[in-house]
Amino acid sequence: VSVFGPRPRDGPLGVVVLPGGTFPFPKGVFSGKMVPPPLPTPPQSGILGMHNIQKRAVVISGKDGDRIEIRPMMYLALSYDHRIIDGREAVSFLVRIKSMIEDPRRLLLGL
Repeated sequence: VSVFGPRPRDGPLGVVVLPGGTFPFPKGVFSGKMVPPPLPTPPQSGILGMHNIQKRAVVISGKDGDRIEIRPMMYLALSYDHRIIDGREAVSFLVRIKSMIEDPRRLLLGL
C-alpha cells in the first residue's frame, strides 16, 4: 500500500508532500535496443532516460519527394509520477528537451 494513497483522494499532492524529491538524468543505456523507460522511485518525481546515439535510416520528406538519409538518432524515455505531474506538462517538457538536443543553440541562446 502506497504512503501517498489517501492524499490524492483528499486533494492535490503538491511539492511539499515529497521533500527531497529529485528528477535524475541517469547514465544512458548503451545496448542500442529499444528499452523500457526508467522508473522513478520515491522521492523522485520523474526520470528522463537518454539512450545512446546510433545512425538510423530516416525518411525525409521534401519538395522533391521522399528520400532516405542516414541520421543520428537517440531514444528519450520519460517516466513521471502522474499524481504530481500532468501529462500535458510532461509532453511539453519532452518536446522542449528534444528541440534543445536537436539544436543546442536554442539552449545556449534561450530560444
